[in-house]
Amino acid sequence: MYPNAESQDDAERPLLANDAERNYAATSSRNPVDREHRTTFTRNLGAVEAFGIVISIVIGSGVFTSPGAIDTNVPSPGVALIVWLVGGILAWTGATTMAELGTAIPGEGGVQPYLQYIFGDIFGFLAAWTWIIAVMPATLAILSIVFIESIYSAAGVANQADTIQHKLLSILVLIITSVANSISTKVSTRLSSFFVTTKFITIVGIVLAGLLVAVIHLISTDWNGPATDWYTKSWFAFRDTVAPDGRQIHWNDLAGWEMLGHYSAALYGALWAYSGWDKAIYITAELSAPAVQLPLAINSAVPIVIICFIAANTAYYILLPWSVVSTTDSVAVTAIKHLLSPGAGILAAGLICLVVAGSLLGNSFVAGRMVVAAANLNWLPGFLGVLGHLGIPSNDTNATEPPSDWTTPTPKSDAPINALILSTVLPIFYILFGDFRALLTFTGLGEYSFFFLTVLAAIILRFREPDLRRPYKPSILIPIIFALVSGFVVIRGAAFAPTQTLILFSLWILGVGYFQLRKRWTVDRNT
Repeated sequence: MYPNAESQDDAERPLLANDAERNYAATSSRNPVDREHRTTFTRNLGAVEAFGIVISIVIGSGVFTSPGAIDTNVPSPGVALIVWLVGGILAWTGATTMAELGTAIPGEGGVQPYLQYIFGDIFGFLAAWTWIIAVMPATLAILSIVFIESIYSAAGVANQADTIQHKLLSILVLIITSVANSISTKVSTRLSSFFVTTKFITIVGIVLAGLLVAVIHLISTDWNGPATDWYTKSWFAFRDTVAPDGRQIHWNDLAGWEMLGHYSAALYGALWAYSGWDKAIYITAELSAPAVQLPLAINSAVPIVIICFIAANTAYYILLPWSVVSTTDSVAVTAIKHLLSPGAGILAAGLICLVVAGSLLGNSFVAGRMVVAAANLNWLPGFLGVLGHLGIPSNDTNATEPPSDWTTPTPKSDAPINALILSTVLPIFYILFGDFRALLTFTGLGEYSFFFLTVLAAIILRFREPDLRRPYKPSILIPIIFALVSGFVVIRGAAFAPTQTLILFSLWILGVGYFQLRKRWTVDRNT
């Protein structure tokens, strides 16, 4: 050993690491260079594929289902559009910070390698644990439920979300999606490209419908269209809205603190609609040139998403009476029904199902890769990191250590089949025992807790390692703004959703216990 080896080791230790982690660190390298060589997947994706995955995940059910919840919590349509803009900008600040970390610290598993590198193994593990056990299963459950709910709505059937038939159909959709992702990475990305096209067609159709109605209204004096509020009323004048419990919200009577509470609720809805902006970093290890392709994908995809969301919501306010927007959770279908006919609403519901299917496919694609990354760091059993195999290879079923060729993609498939099975089984429990609104809050708390820590880590790293090579380096104001907002979102969510917060804390406690037991077992086995 070199004389200064210990001092170098200390210099590279994370901020919150302890001495007990030294032996365990051998199985979970924190060195950025080492990470580059620990990747499992082939680097066969480019900026176009990364762009498609971001678009496929972010443009999901949110832009078609959350406008009503946002409209309820703002005093005017103009303010609602500002909330959509602010939410998009905040998502962009978070995404660009992730791009900085993703190009400076290569690795698999999303935010966990960054938290592990800066704060220590336990924080990296808890991030992976939270996403694998809580965030992604709940997200997949939500999307599966929304898919079936859209079909039910198109058929004119309501209040069926709690029935066993609805839940079983949601599980079936989830399984079909996982099977599609288990074929190969190329099949998944090609399907993603198809769904991206469908998403743009759906949004463009809604925007064109709103534009057509606006033009006809402006050139005709006697045509009575589906709604006239958009040109007879001020877009920023206060008007009463309807709360989910049916009570009227009189905005002129609200005090500043109460109004701020409504604004924060609206912003929370917008941030959920934009959720998925971080997903490009989960395929950093599969990009052929991540330093260039990752920032390019994020900085092209997120602005396009912002424009699409604002344009679609503007169209909703043109196509619908403003009193209707806050009362519906299927604003796109309702808008098309008002414009054309119930039959056209069924067509719109079909397109929205395809949009949700695209998000489901993209999230399932990412969920499997999270499990693989955790298995490669010895945080989960090694067989979960296998590519192209189902279960343990028959030629070495009694091995105590994973064979070295487990991570070699087979000619037939490079999909993480074992990981996909795990990421399919877990959401089934959320579908059976959860509901849409509770799961929505639960995922928000889980995500933004670690988004806050990750962006805080990026700020700390700027001062701790100023000479670290950063191929992409935005202004430090960007992560500071996002850290402040995400911290506020977490605190507010915890205060107003104590049940979900308690469940999340319980999962963290279980995770810490599991981590300590597995670390002790790994260290004892290596000594």
